[in-house]
Amino acid sequence: MKRTRSGVGHPALLKAFCLLMALFLLMGTLVSAQAVSEISDGQTETSALPSRWYAGDYGKKPTVKNQGSYGTCWAITATSALEAALLPLRQIVFSADHLTRQNSFTADVNDGGDYLMLMAYLCGWQGPVTEEEDPYGDEYSPEGLEPAVHVQEVRVFLDTTIEKIKEIVYTYGSVQTSLYMDRITASEESGYYNAGTSSYYYPEKMTQNHDVLILGWDDSWSSGQFETEPDQDGAFICLNTWGDDFGENGIFYVSYSDPNIVQVCVAYTRIDDTDNYDHLYQYDECGWQGQQGYDSSECYFANVYTAQGEEEIAAVGFYATSENTSCEIWLVHDFAGTDSFESMEYLQSASFTDMGYYTVDLEEVCEVYPGERFAVVVKINAPDEVNPVAVEYRSDEYTQNVTTEGKESYLSQYGTQWENTQERFETNVCLKVYTRDSRGG
Repeated sequence: MKRTRSGVGHPALLKAFCLLMALFLLMGTLVSAQAVSEISDGQTETSALPSRWYAGDYGKKPTVKNQGSYGTCWAITATSALEAALLPLRQIVFSADHLTRQNSFTADVNDGGDYLMLMAYLCGWQGPVTEEEDPYGDEYSPEGLEPAVHVQEVRVFLDTTIEKIKEIVYTYGSVQTSLYMDRITASEESGYYNAGTSSYYYPEKMTQNHDVLILGWDDSWSSGQFETEPDQDGAFICLNTWGDDFGENGIFYVSYSDPNIVQVCVAYTRIDDTDNYDHLYQYDECGWQGQQGYDSSECYFANVYTAQGEEEIAAVGFYATSENTSCEIWLVHDFAGTDSFESMEYLQSASFTDMGYYTVDLEEVCEVYPGERFAVVVKINAPDEVNPVAVEYRSDEYTQNVTTEGKESYLSQYGTQWENTQERFETNVCLKVYTRDSRGG
């Protein structure tokens, strides 16, 4: 798996995703599908899709933003995607400045970013905050701001299809994606951009370096609209990050034939109000940086936490590292060492069609008392992976804030013998626990 840092749309700012093979989404929920009968539980029949659909026709076009000279297209696109998900019922403009300056990474504002950074920041409740609280471009981002919403589910699609992107956009309002595009390739002289029709097509598969937001599609967009003519009609309707002066008030059209637009796509598919849970326990502020396992699609992983009060465990969150991931969730009370895993209590199972980050709400209340050490255990089956557990570690110069000190994570091949990942591998297991203050009997 490869990870791309998208920047300003100037020459690519890239970083390889280091995969450590050997160690390695409505009550309370703000985001919703479009009000169409074909959609159910985030799914829609392809045959029901119209030949043209645009989120702006339904009041779901986000605020057009201009990244200026900063390498923040990835952050602006992500905040715009969150805005699109909530529109038209909720009109919130989110801060890209906070996302780039107040995440857990040691990257500079011009270093670019990627979907793993986005998931770490959003799913770790580091944000998003509002643009009013942290305005863009003032070179300052205040400390201590609280998130305006809680992002609880993010789906990732790698090397996907045109029809799949349509389904996601139709269901959730937008899809964040990456192109090979910069100020040079988007110039009228490049042969790739037609300013008269706001149409872009780059014919070669390249490492993506610029993030944009897909807000719809048009099957009848003629191939003749492009400067370099593709082999088919049709285009995705996209929002850029270069202000109103680019395209049609920020909107432009990318050919279905562009080989880069389907490579890395992200959808924010569950956004909650901030009163969904009271507390978040986590060890992985930098999120999914690598994977561990035992050369098998199945593996057990666990995190041990100490309850800060009389609380109810309400949900757990972790990464599905491949499509069609399934899991079982277990709980250990009064954890006192690896022998305590012998008394694991089964809670429930879950499955996920798409890769990404998921929050699983528990069907039964699990109470913990102040000071209790408890362990949440997940048995995962990620059929496309041989090391299926997402872990955090110091993978590069951007993850130097990662620490294993005071954290306790475990891995096991069969749920019998367990290894402490901090001690043996210097990794933290990506497994979050969401609790509510106990309401009493």
